[in-house]
Amino acid sequence: MILGDPAEATPAALTGHLSIDEVFRRIAARQPDALALCDPPNREAFTDGAPRRFTYAAAELAVAATAARLRSMALPPDSVVGIQLPNIAENILTTLGVLQAGMIAAPLPLLWRRADAVAALSRVGAKALITCGRVGAFDHGHLARQIAAEVFSIRYVCSFGASLPDGVVTLDGVFTAAEPETTDREPRSNAAAHVAAITFDIGAEGVIAVARSHAELLAGGLGVLLESRLAERTTMLSAVLPSSFAGISVTLAPWLLSGSALLLHQPFDVDVFVRQRRERRCETLILPGPVAASLAGIDVSAALAPSRVIASWHSPELVAESEVLRGPAAIFIDVSSFGEAAAVPARRGSSGRPCPLALGAVTTPTGSAGGIAIAELARTEAGTLAARGAMVPRHAYPPGAEQSGLPCFEIGPAGLVDTGYPCRVDSVTGALSITGRPAGIVSVGGYRFPQRELADRVGRADGDAKLAALPDPLLGQRLIGNAADRRMMAAVLAVAGLNPLLAGAFRDRSRRGTSAAA
Repeated sequence: MILGDPAEATPAALTGHLSIDEVFRRIAARQPDALALCDPPNREAFTDGAPRRFTYAAAELAVAATAARLRSMALPPDSVVGIQLPNIAENILTTLGVLQAGMIAAPLPLLWRRADAVAALSRVGAKALITCGRVGAFDHGHLARQIAAEVFSIRYVCSFGASLPDGVVTLDGVFTAAEPETTDREPRSNAAAHVAAITFDIGAEGVIAVARSHAELLAGGLGVLLESRLAERTTMLSAVLPSSFAGISVTLAPWLLSGSALLLHQPFDVDVFVRQRRERRCETLILPGPVAASLAGIDVSAALAPSRVIASWHSPELVAESEVLRGPAAIFIDVSSFGEAAAVPARRGSSGRPCPLALGAVTTPTGSAGGIAIAELARTEAGTLAARGAMVPRHAYPPGAEQSGLPCFEIGPAGLVDTGYPCRVDSVTGALSITGRPAGIVSVGGYRFPQRELADRVGRADGDAKLAALPDPLLGQRLIGNAADRRMMAAVLAVAGLNPLLAGAFRDRSRRGTSAAA
């Protein structure tokens, strides 16, 4: 599927004509014996299965087998496949398998429960959902079956892991199956222009589907790769899940473009993280921005001595006040995520302070005479930040969404997308500052909620209950609720299939050290 007029789809100037799965196959053919993926060593603590490692050759077979399994389900080309998995190898390999099958990947945030997932997958007409048996103590296999019961378009629910409920198709043997007889899909003209993934933003009116082509996803990763001076065949350790555009831009896309080894970490256990860093001598650390900032207060500089740290910020207004890791990190890159519209990388200077953004073209590497423009920033008349360029979508999804009356991704005049983030420009230096969050949105650790919907949900459960969103230096904001019976209120919200962050707002806060937003 090419959004807009296929006749007007132009070749990708930055990333060429190749699709993401074609980039992967070329790397696998060039370095089949090189290490590609490693599971977290503590995998069994949070999900089923022993830790796995894949060479590029083994990963290619796993991706091909996944694609063949999907095609055997007789799903049509461009079917949307929801993916909700923790930060394990199956997450990456399944995404590539969906793309190789000629379908569209729709990664879901890991904390999404029934209400959020049903709204999102219904909006895009998902045909299948892939998950795992459990994450921690939570039964995601059962959740997936609940979601499928409410999303009429879903035909298959698939899962990795043990003790799956009836009706869920197991995928545990797919990576170890014999090589499939047929692994290639029908060739596509201008493959890079086809929709590769749909991520989900939250606006004041609800969930918004944001579709991106292979070229747009690779453009986001190319910006991070160039800004971080990421070398070929390096070793990357990532604690960021590829469940958003920013997540894909700092993990999956740079990994493929550099042909590196990608070590995965399920956020966040500092002891396990340090162990992974030491054992594999990781040159590149990929962390949520607040986590990278919080590590500045931990004396781990001897263990964490990478050549670069890539910090992904879902609350870009927090970047300006952040600290950096102590120790000899040579390069520190902030990637500011403006919802699902754009993820803008900026390398810090020798002072360790964040590099301010500026209006106009965003070129990488910063300060390079031959930099490549990956985006363009502008300020709207309302004083908010707008973006356009190689990484920014140019069409709403699904086609015709603009006439549906439902919330959709809006493209303004001249292709500018209003991110909703209020900003100001210093009249002397020209530095661009993000001064707050989009109106009507609550953001907790990267999870966004419509403020009005939060109030409605709580009010329906208990008309006397109160909910507040307070500033938080680590999470951006945190939710705190008050009700006559907090425990009962939390249980009611959980049964309604709402995000556990909302139910957690009503937990018992009488115990010292308890966080309402954790």
